[in-house]
Order: sequence, then C-alpha cells, then structure tokens
Amino acid sequence: VVARYVAQHGGDRAAKAVLIGAVPPLMLKTADNPDGIPMDVFDDFRRQLSDNRASFFLDVPSGPFFGFNQDHVETVEAMVHNWWRQGMMGSAKAHYDCIAAFSETDFTEDLKALKVPTLIMHGDDDQIVPLDLTARKAADLVEGSVLKIYEGLPHGMCTTHSELINPDLLDFIRA
Repeated sequence: VVARYVAQHGGDRAAKAVLIGAVPPLMLKTADNPDGIPMDVFDDFRRQLSDNRASFFLDVPSGPFFGFNQDHVETVEAMVHNWWRQGMMGSAKAHYDCIAAFSETDFTEDLKALKVPTLIMHGDDDQIVPLDLTARKAADLVEGSVLKIYEGLPHGMCTTHSELINPDLLDFIRA
C-alpha cells in the first residue's frame, strides 16, 4: 500500500518511504514470477479464515507471524492475544479480500516509480513474506533504496523486536 500510494499519489506529499516486511513486488507464482508462492497456499489461507476465523487469528500469531513456532523462540501469549483481538475486530470480508490483495497484486511498476528515499526492512526468518521473493527484489527495483535485513527476525519483528526496529526507523526519518 505504501509503495502504491507514494508512487501514484505521493510525489510531493511524501518525503520518504519505509517498507517493513512488505509484500512487493509480487507474492503469487505466475509465468512472470516463477519463484512465487502457488495460489493454493493463498486459497488455503482463505479456507482457514472462512472455516474458523477465531482459530485462524490464534494460529497465525502463535506460529509463523511472530516466529513462535521456532524452537529457539519463546511464545509471548500477550502478543498472540492482542493479534487475535485486532483480527476479530476487523471485517471478515475485508480480511478475506486482503489475502487476494497482498498475494495477487503486482507492485513492480509502483516500486520502479518510487523517487523518494526508501528504507526496506525485513527479517531473514520471515515465514509469512519470504525475503528473497520480496524485499531483495524490491530493493533492486527502487532506485537508491536501502535494504536492511535483520538476522533471525520474523514477520512481526516490529512487535517482537521493537527495540531494534524503532531506532533504525528514527535514524532513517531524521537523516
């Protein structure tokens, strides 16, 4: 969303952009994106969401979102419950449609059009949005961007490791 907005509407309205664990350029496997994730994975997300929304919003943060499915990571139940609370407050239809939006939208041209300083932050243990499929490709498409990879951090790194992320964000904003 940030890439699309700044590329299409932000020209003189945005001084900088930050993409954190972002999906651009494209998550879905297509003829032009053979390394992408197959559609049946996203169809399964939609099925899980439709079958039992409450369980979906517990299972995702309990596992891959925050990296709590890793042996070396201790689950923080408060984070899981807060994620569940946020999910259950949202629209089921919007959540369902969001899966299509984040998986099927091709942001390649938006990334190429970004002309503001752009920081791309991504954890190398992101099980939701694969680093090599997204951030590394995005960095190649955004002229002059800075790619900052966080060793061992999950998709939800802003929550699990805010003490690392926030100072880097502030440094980029202040620079």
